[in-house]
This record gives sequence, structure tokens and C-alpha cells, in this order.
Amino acid sequence: MQSLQLKDLYDGFRHPKVILDLAKRIRMEAKQLSKPINIMEVCGGHTHSIMKYGLLQLLSESIHFIHGPGCPVCIMPKERIDHAYILSLQQDVILVTLGDMIKVPGSRGSLQEARARGADVRFVYSPLDTIKIAVEHPEKKVIFFAIGFETTTPMTAALIDIVLKRRIPNIFFHINHVTVPEVMVELIDSRDRHIDSYNNRIDAFLGPSHVSVIAGSKIYEQFPKKYTRPVVVSGFEPVDIMESILMVVCQFNEGRCELEVEYKRLVSREGNLKAQALIENYFEKADLFKWRGLGNIPQSGYRLREAFGDIDAERIYADILPKEEIEDHKLCICGDILRGMATPNECTIFSTACKPSSPLGSCMVSSEGACAAYYKYGNLLS
Repeated sequence: MQSLQLKDLYDGFRHPKVILDLAKRIRMEAKQLSKPINIMEVCGGHTHSIMKYGLLQLLSESIHFIHGPGCPVCIMPKERIDHAYILSLQQDVILVTLGDMIKVPGSRGSLQEARARGADVRFVYSPLDTIKIAVEHPEKKVIFFAIGFETTTPMTAALIDIVLKRRIPNIFFHINHVTVPEVMVELIDSRDRHIDSYNNRIDAFLGPSHVSVIAGSKIYEQFPKKYTRPVVVSGFEPVDIMESILMVVCQFNEGRCELEVEYKRLVSREGNLKAQALIENYFEKADLFKWRGLGNIPQSGYRLREAFGDIDAERIYADILPKEEIEDHKLCICGDILRGMATPNECTIFSTACKPSSPLGSCMVSSEGACAAYYKYGNLLS
């Protein structure tokens, strides 16, 4: 019997004939639209798939994509990057984080530059790799700088669970996990004095798939009901995205406004209850969390519960960590891109002063950033 190969799991979702058939159906349905529609793909993974597979070129001119703030590296404000930078330079500290954080510029420099100054900064693929580092260096304080949406939050919670149960004394946490529904509300209904979100152009959302596997599709139920924005939870493969676009267009043509799940093979309404319980055990919502370009969004980020203050690096090192807000580079429009108010090619420094080898903005740094996608696949736009 032939063994199952990884490509067997996605080949059918990249089949050219299926993609072209869906494109044809979308164009036919789009002819019935009363006006053009703007769909925000919240997740950076969707942005890259749309660009990589040239899906924009297959769609009707009546369908436009707005790139959202669903990249955990891109939305990290400079002051929190400064926290990582400062912590990494403390005596007897090893700072551990995920790889995309290395080049993100704060006001004092990036973690790559901290490394050049002698800081012990290590990048891991899994938070659990932090345990091996801590065991090998018992004389060091190992600080895990945790980032990510609902997708990666359970992994940090699992690491905390192991650290406490094994009584590993030298691992600490700086928590920067954020949540999707709150930022979606902000994009529609912001009253922040710095942001005029009432000028947003969002007609519908593609809901992120991996987030939804953990949190469940229930987190989007408010958007059709309260904000009259349909949501279709979509997988990342091109066939998934094209089918989701068709579902959105059909809703508009049929006068419906609903939450639908295209990614039914993995997403349920309730999500992963065990992962949610683990998160609930160790984390609570912060009153405010600042997002780059979006400002302070209520209840949009996690912090460690007070009971775990003895492993909370943000509390332990509170005296040396800056609290003032820091503005972005004046020429960088990452904030506008993250709000869906601009595209990367509207930035005057895109692909010139700002490119992957020398990023000035966070959207160029991350592998999920919109600017990185346009830089890598921009030739497909012509």
C-alpha cells in the first residue's frame, strides 16, 4: 500500500481546473452584484495565498480585497519590541522568541541588533524548545517572549503548565498574545481619537482558519448580527479561498448576512475546548492592548493571571521596562495598511528604502506581512 504523502493532503486544494471553475462561477455571480464589495482577509496567511497563487487576477473587478491586521509580528508596537530588546540585554538573561521577531525594529533597535551587542537571543520553532534551553543553562533566567493570536496562545499555556508542574525555576514569560474578534470590532466601530474607522470600506470578512480551529466559529457570530458584515471562515489553500469568496458573493446576491464556515474539515462552532480551558487557566484579558497602527484596543490581549506573577517578566522587570507609547517611522504607512486603509504599493518607501533586507516597517519584516507579500509576489499584479 502506498504511504500517504504530505502533498496528498493539499494537492486537491491547489488543482488548477477547480480554481478556474470557481473563478468562472464567481465572475458569473459578481455580475448580479448591485455594487462592488470589499472583502477583508483578516489573516496574513490568506494575504500570502491570494498573492502567491494570483487569485486577484482571476476575480471580477467588482470584488476587492482589503488586507487586515492578522499578522502577530506586524501588529506588535515599538514599545513592546523595546521590552524584548531591554530584557535581552540584562545580565544572565536568555531571551527566547519565535523567528519572525528577529528583524522587527523597535525604537532602540531590533533583536538582531541586540544580538550584535552581545545579547543571548534565541529563536525557536516551538515554545517547548524553551525547556531544553533552560535545563541546559540553569544559571540563566530564560525569558520566553510570547507572541501570536489564538492559534499559538495554547502552546504558551502548555509551556507554562509544564514549567509549573516540573517546577522549572528559571523560565519566565513576557506575554503578547492577542485575539481576533476585538480587532475586527475596532476596524468597524472604532472611537479612538487617532483613527477614523468610520471611513473603513469593509463589506465582509474572511475569517482566519487556524484561529477558528482553536476558538471556534462562534467568535464571529456578532458580526452578521450586530455589524451587518457577513463572515466566511476560510482555509488557506487557493480552492478554500475561492470557494469562500463565492460564498460571500452569494450572500450579497441572495440578501443574506450570515456566518458561514467553508473550512468545515477542521473548524467547529465550539472549537478546541481543551485548548480554551488551558488558556483560561493561565491567562486573563488585559483591559487594553496596543496594536501597531490601531491604538489601544479593549480586551484584545492576554496577560498572565495575578497568581502567576512570580513567572511574569513584565511584572518582575517593571522598573526597567518603558511604558510610554512610541510613534512609528514618519514615512512608514504600516498603520494604514494594518487598518485596511492603504495597500503596500501606496507607500513611498516600499521596495526602495524598505525591503526585506532592510525593513523600516513591521509589515515588511514578517513572513505573513502584507508588504512582504507584495514584495515577493508583486510581479503577479501586473
